Amino acid sequence: MVQLNVLLLAFLFVFFFRSGTQLFLHRLNNAYLRQHGNEVPEVFQHSIDQEKLKKISAYTVDSANFGIVSTLASQGLFLVILLSGFLPWLVKTLHQWGFGWIIGGLVFFASLSLLASLLRIPFSLYGTFVIENRYGFNTKTFKVWVTDLLKSLALSALLGGLLVWLLLTLVIHGGNTWWVWAWMVTGVVELLMIWLYPWIIAPLFNKFEPLENQELTQGIERLMEKAQLRVKGIFRMDASRRSRHTNAYFTGIGKSKRIVLFDTLLESHTGDEILAVLAHEVGHWKKRHVQKQLILAELLSLAAFYGVATLLNWPLMYQTFGFPDPVPYAGLFLIGAFFSLLGYFAQPFGSAISRKFEREADDFSFHLIQKAEPMVNALKRLAADNLANLTPHPHYAWFYYSHPPLVERIERIKKQ
Repeated sequence: MVQLNVLLLAFLFVFFFRSGTQLFLHRLNNAYLRQHGNEVPEVFQHSIDQEKLKKISAYTVDSANFGIVSTLASQGLFLVILLSGFLPWLVKTLHQWGFGWIIGGLVFFASLSLLASLLRIPFSLYGTFVIENRYGFNTKTFKVWVTDLLKSLALSALLGGLLVWLLLTLVIHGGNTWWVWAWMVTGVVELLMIWLYPWIIAPLFNKFEPLENQELTQGIERLMEKAQLRVKGIFRMDASRRSRHTNAYFTGIGKSKRIVLFDTLLESHTGDEILAVLAHEVGHWKKRHVQKQLILAELLSLAAFYGVATLLNWPLMYQTFGFPDPVPYAGLFLIGAFFSLLGYFAQPFGSAISRKFEREADDFSFHLIQKAEPMVNALKRLAADNLANLTPHPHYAWFYYSHPPLVERIERIKKQ
């Protein structure tokens, strides 16, 4: 039986404060769009007309409304699971079935993951086949959607199950310093996943073929040579099989590092624009943004594991949520719930760092290309093709945006 005490009240206060903040920022951004989104910003005057602007505003509102509803629904399910006594019942049932701490923990997390996945299914269907269809983005068939879902569930079960098994084994058999070993193991697994992603995981969902455009390939190779950066290959990805959104990215580390260009990007952008976008991505590597983010993530992970080790045997936490005795895997879940709440309010810090890195990458792109026009044109075309919001509320952008708002970003590049 859940106990009404100071800890529960504090948790509920932070929980609802987070939800209230999300709803407030959502409504603030929508209201700002209604007030300022009817006029094309000056930097987009010759690339976006009023008809396109109306479509951008409608897509922004529809996708944002859908996002907040799905977020609040997920949080509602989580709160029901937490306060209904379901978790103590599940733990008791697993013990009655004779499961030990490790197998019981795997079934415990698998059950919760399954519930979350079931909730996401109708939202995924609506987002894909209603909203994305409405604005001409979706090209995914129902068969592809089902196949992607099954592959994702299988990967989550395999990789997530392996990581949970490792963590529970260390918690139970690792002694007082289990958290140090758990931090090291988690870091190694994360690096391994980054390394393996281009070779094993990504090809499960998309086809990657060597770029056939020899002129563009040679241009990219000259760009990489100028930047003194080695990559394993330049690949075209069949993104159009699922969506008409455009993008390009670097992926992998070490020898698995490669350039990936969406086929939708190749169809809609000029060679100079693609080179400018890639020069921006090169900037992230040359400025060591990936390494800096990994180091910061590992430091935060170490602090988090220390916090977990400190709280894992805290009797009040278990009593508050209906557990008569400490249960390691349930404790991991409860502590994770606390940390996720606090992590939300740290998001502006991460967003600010990311925006700083994006500006540095833009500067590097200009340094490498020696002219601003290709990057400016690329950003304008990306904004139009992806129906990106051109007038986000400053507070919303400050809290959530990993990139500077497009108008600000373009104006800054043009001043170089």
